[in-house]
Amino acid sequence: MGEVLALVEARLRTALGEPDARAAVTFLGTDRIEVLRFVDGDLVRYATLGMSAQPMADPTSALADPVKGPRAELVLTVRGGLADTDKVLRPLAVLAATPQVEGVVVAPGASLDVGDALWPGAPFSSVLVAESGGLVEDLELDAPMDPVRFLPLLPMTSNEAAWKRVHGAQALEERWLAQGTDLRDPLRRSVGLD
Repeated sequence: MGEVLALVEARLRTALGEPDARAAVTFLGTDRIEVLRFVDGDLVRYATLGMSAQPMADPTSALADPVKGPRAELVLTVRGGLADTDKVLRPLAVLAATPQVEGVVVAPGASLDVGDALWPGAPFSSVLVAESGGLVEDLELDAPMDPVRFLPLLPMTSNEAAWKRVHGAQALEERWLAQGTDLRDPLRRSVGLD
């Protein structure tokens, strides 16, 4: 477990630079989850560290495989200085603990909801999980372990989350793209969904 997390942290440092802050959260019955903060100009990136220590188990499986199965970490990027986004640390750790707590597999296209604002004043309580491989490349591990995927999180307003449940993740992403939505704006309004 420790060896995987050391490799994951090295990959994050290679892709994003040195973290300028880190925080750790432990929930009862789960492994420790850290959240690292990286500042890149006016962008602030938050990355989880700990979610990939164990493979995510299919909730329909009778027994979880301790080696094989999908592994992931979460990455959130926002514009700095517009909101108190550092308060996202605990909600991010909650999302990263979801596979251990609820036995779900977090994958692209999924919605994750923390039930409260991601940070004070945020119009978002949920995120859309996007495809990996962009900002931070997938990390290959020794066989038979699956690679670690670094999944970007796109904050959604409650209207966007409801619309996504009906029309799907791809339709919402196309809507954002067509309207030139700045998904890194921590205070943005909901995209037009008529």
